[in-house]
Amino acid sequence: MLSIREVIVVEGKYDRIRLQSVVRGTIVETHGFRIFQDPEQRELLRRMGMERGLILLTDSDSAGFVIRSHLNGLLPPEKIKHAYIPSVKGREKRKTADSKEGLLGVEGMEAAVLEEAFRRAGATILNEDEKPDKGGIAKADFYRDGLTGAPDSGERRRRLAQELGLPAYLSTARLLDAVNALMTKEEYQRMMDELH
Repeated sequence: MLSIREVIVVEGKYDRIRLQSVVRGTIVETHGFRIFQDPEQRELLRRMGMERGLILLTDSDSAGFVIRSHLNGLLPPEKIKHAYIPSVKGREKRKTADSKEGLLGVEGMEAAVLEEAFRRAGATILNEDEKPDKGGIAKADFYRDGLTGAPDSGERRRRLAQELGLPAYLSTARLLDAVNALMTKEEYQRMMDELH
């Protein structure tokens, strides 16, 4: 399993789920074409990308390239890397019909193909003992700080998201991803001390 420093951007949740068995790192979804009407999500990707850089990994169909092209303008070129999967005819196991272009997407790729795509893109692959300069915040920290498991957890998460300028609708897991991409554990702890 590869540990990747950059934030990986994929189209949908099944792509994210597939990558979680191949890489360790922050994986963010565009929710397909919803990214075009979602300025908060674009701003989140921009902020995360300025901190850690982005790797765009979209399907190899025309829709994937439209999304990739749109996201390419979010950041300076040195902050964006492009990972490409091959055009392979086929259908993902969970689907009952072929996609419009009859190609496998990210979710249908073998682990070795995905790993090679990241290597070819120039992903920053961390050693097991090397720590990224941001992150280290765990679900247990969210629980300890009342962001989960408490009667007012939802409100606490909304306040944290607001303080960080993040979309209010982020799920707990996506908020944790964003916090890990944007701050160190020490910065997170200082913010939690201030919010209490």
